[in-house]
Amino acid sequence: MAAHRKPRQRSAGGNTVRTAATIALAGAATATGFDGTGHAEPNLTPAQVKAKVDKLYQEAEVATEKYNGAKEKAEAAEERLRTLRDEAARKTDKLNSARDALGSMAAAQYRDGGLDPALQLALSDDPDRYLEGAEFVERAGTRQAASVASVRRQLREIEQLRGAAHIELASLTSRQAELKRHKKTITGKLDAARRLLAQLPPEERAGDVQRASRSAGSGARDGLTAAGTAGAAGAAGNVQAPNSRAAAAVSYASSKLGSPYVWGATGPDAFDCSGLMQAAYRSAGISLPRTTYAQIDAGRRVARSELLPGDLVFFYSAISHVGIYIGNGQMIHAPNPSAPVRVAPIDEMPFAGATRVV
Repeated sequence: MAAHRKPRQRSAGGNTVRTAATIALAGAATATGFDGTGHAEPNLTPAQVKAKVDKLYQEAEVATEKYNGAKEKAEAAEERLRTLRDEAARKTDKLNSARDALGSMAAAQYRDGGLDPALQLALSDDPDRYLEGAEFVERAGTRQAASVASVRRQLREIEQLRGAAHIELASLTSRQAELKRHKKTITGKLDAARRLLAQLPPEERAGDVQRASRSAGSGARDGLTAAGTAGAAGAAGNVQAPNSRAAAAVSYASSKLGSPYVWGATGPDAFDCSGLMQAAYRSAGISLPRTTYAQIDAGRRVARSELLPGDLVFFYSAISHVGIYIGNGQMIHAPNPSAPVRVAPIDEMPFAGATRVV
């Protein structure tokens, strides 16, 4: 019965990505620091500021990948919980129907019962007909016993489903708490980076972003998708992707050059690093896991010397950053909030490994 169905809960993620985008793209923070202080660090050179900012961005990306993993698990737990509740509701409807049938059977027996079978036989005008009826009653009793056993089995199944749903609810609650912790870490790191950048003169801050955009050459001009795609093709040179799907993934990533970095985003207009890879291969008909540390196991490992366009390239010991290789030592990636999706050399970060998805 519909009354037994549980109301659907809102997604564990909800508007998290939208909130993340707002936080990541907000202006310079004026709140207290991630470590509880809001004081600027004095006497840092622009190079020292940039080094600290880069470190904060990398730490934020580690937390972002943990956030992405927790979000994926929370969504899976929510889906399992919804399935269990729907199944419990269906079984409860079936159980209620079985109980109604048993009630009707019991009422009929009460109305027709009361005489000892031997006396009924003695008083019967047609003993042969009575004996046939007694055989039917015996068979009916057997069916009634089976119906009772079925009801009991259904009750046990429903209790098992409710127990499993309780476990999934606890898992979901835990994942949601984990999401909040990672979100706090990410926003704290990004706020700290913004405060550090705010210490620099305006021309130095602008220069830092320009250097990030220029580090791959003409292939990474903000907002110029066509020029960016041409730049990516130029960086790849004559190196060909091993198959049409890898080529399609590279083409998608090239079309997103200039798109902003937003942690937790998977497109179509903003991305984090693993979100861009997931979207690129999704456009080619291939489903990738959400996180860098899962994506590295999504295909066949390849050596750095064997890289081909479409291969995923990973960085840092925690496998916290990923790009898509386009040839000639270049990749397309979503770096961090200070730079949009761009072309960059794969040797600008500590190389950790590569995977060929198809």
